Amino acid sequence: MKGNIDFQRNATANIERFWEKEAEKLDWFKPWDKVLEWKEPFAKWFVGGMLNASYLCVDCHLYSWHKNKVALYWEDEAGNTKAFSYFQLYREVNKFASMLKNLGVKKGDRVVLYLPMIPELTIAMLATARIGAIHTVVFSGFSSQALADRINDTSAEVLIAADFGIRRGKYIPLKDIVDEALKIAPIIEKVVVIKRTEEAINMVAGRDLIYSDLIKEADDYVEPVPLESSHPLYILYTSGTTGKPKGVVHSTGGYLAYIYATYKWVFDISDESVYWCTADVGWVTGHTSIVYAPLLHGATVLMYEGAPDYPNPDRWWEIIEKYGVTIFYTSPTAIKMFMRYGEERVKRFNLSSLKILGSVGEVINPEVWAWYYTHIGGERCPIVDTWWQTETGGIMISPVPGIELVPLKPGSATLPLPGIDAEVVDEDGKPVETGIKGHLAIRKPWPGMLMGLYKDPERYKEVYWSKFKGLFYTGDYAIKDEDGYFWLLGRTDEVLKIAGHRLGTAEIEGAVVEAPFVAEAAVIGTPDPIKGENIIVFAILKEGYEPADELKKEIIQEVRKQIGPIATPQEIHFVEKLPKTRSGKIMRRVLKTIIMGNPLGDLSTLEDEASVDEVKAVYEEFKQMMSGGA
Repeated sequence: MKGNIDFQRNATANIERFWEKEAEKLDWFKPWDKVLEWKEPFAKWFVGGMLNASYLCVDCHLYSWHKNKVALYWEDEAGNTKAFSYFQLYREVNKFASMLKNLGVKKGDRVVLYLPMIPELTIAMLATARIGAIHTVVFSGFSSQALADRINDTSAEVLIAADFGIRRGKYIPLKDIVDEALKIAPIIEKVVVIKRTEEAINMVAGRDLIYSDLIKEADDYVEPVPLESSHPLYILYTSGTTGKPKGVVHSTGGYLAYIYATYKWVFDISDESVYWCTADVGWVTGHTSIVYAPLLHGATVLMYEGAPDYPNPDRWWEIIEKYGVTIFYTSPTAIKMFMRYGEERVKRFNLSSLKILGSVGEVINPEVWAWYYTHIGGERCPIVDTWWQTETGGIMISPVPGIELVPLKPGSATLPLPGIDAEVVDEDGKPVETGIKGHLAIRKPWPGMLMGLYKDPERYKEVYWSKFKGLFYTGDYAIKDEDGYFWLLGRTDEVLKIAGHRLGTAEIEGAVVEAPFVAEAAVIGTPDPIKGENIIVFAILKEGYEPADELKKEIIQEVRKQIGPIATPQEIHFVEKLPKTRSGKIMRRVLKTIIMGNPLGDLSTLEDEASVDEVKAVYEEFKQMMSGGA
């Protein structure tokens, strides 16, 4: 452990020298002139350096034995499979890049990708990067409204979509969702449709094009464009404390240098690894852990389309055994679900290929950690409990088996990675004492950090840099123990984690009030043993409307329409007043306290005590109804 602590201390003492040595491990077209240009809070890393993500992920592996090794395995829940060697992936990426160029896409253009978990998603990302365009992946579980919002914000003119996705044996009509989205996002000029069956779909003449037709006319090779290190690689939208999702922008050079280093440290990844991250590429975990980081290292990546326990609860263990997965990276939500099925199902499979287990997306409690370690890892695989965010680009706090395996503590993400200067601070931004809850903050810039929010630099400064002077505000609570280990305690702001998906309360509230009969709404999250949190809605009806189950159904439909099925409320309660401060701010803490049955605490800022009494009465009536009481 001492070696790791010394490494960390030396790294943070001179971050420029430290990260320069790590960046030198990548193949740059042109070296940088300056390691870091820091004009707080904006950072540019490896200024003047030129590189290309597509070149690093595919071309670099063609000049050794990697050329014919498997780069990507794909399988769906029905057992259909595909495999691509690094050379085959290279060919597909070049053809896709040529197709984009033929459509007029050029350096700096934004390309929206609305695709399920199919190989073409990885190919499209790498192809977009190859020509210097900027991809925006939209999670295929999002609704037409959510897709349209992201299209309009990026001003993209090209959209790549599939005719459908698959989930639990059902076909999800993605092209129909695209057609609805483009009614309110008409800026899109070309839609490339990846058809997966011969079934007829709606095609708009002059706008919609079939991928298989276009690719026939594509060239076999496209020169990768040398890009400035600070050139945006992608924009990825994430929910926050306001209704509008934030377009997080990540650079090319800083991001790639950061994830190359950190994935070696955390996962001890190499060209012999078979790496399976179960996230969707529509989230940052998928961007970094399914596409860029493992391919930079020449590893074999596994990509799975489908639900984790369909068509049977053994599906994931079958896949690990079949492909000889060595690194398995998933969420506590998924592990909790499998715990319900019992360890006897796991014992049927040979999981001896596993070397490292990972956890991401939420805090993993000690009971879940122990089950994962014992029954999946056979008590021989270290668990890397990782903390990071869309904004950080890559892992920030985690054990590092690739350097030195420190003693693990179930439930703790352990220590910040080398070069990451993290601290737990109080409301004044000062470090708290051991064992005291505070705000997790980062004191120095790092290469993987976001460059800003798309077209909104002031919001970037306000959200991340205004709470504490000179500190990056993560929005998470944490404590540090006597060994300096970090224990994450959840969000400080109004963001919910639903089965690993990050959703802002304001975003959901905005969807609720789209229902024509809703005057105002407040959303909170309550703990769920499987998916992390449930969504609970409190709504005030407009004059002339009375509470009714039909109105609840309409609210659910509206939320699903505006955001997607992942945001479906668990409970909806109608009230006449919401607890508010004298300045008019909704006191969601009070709502959650009532639901959880905890003491209300300080209500000195409450404007109207009657609002609390009403919420209590409404919820008590709901509990009696659910229990079958009178």
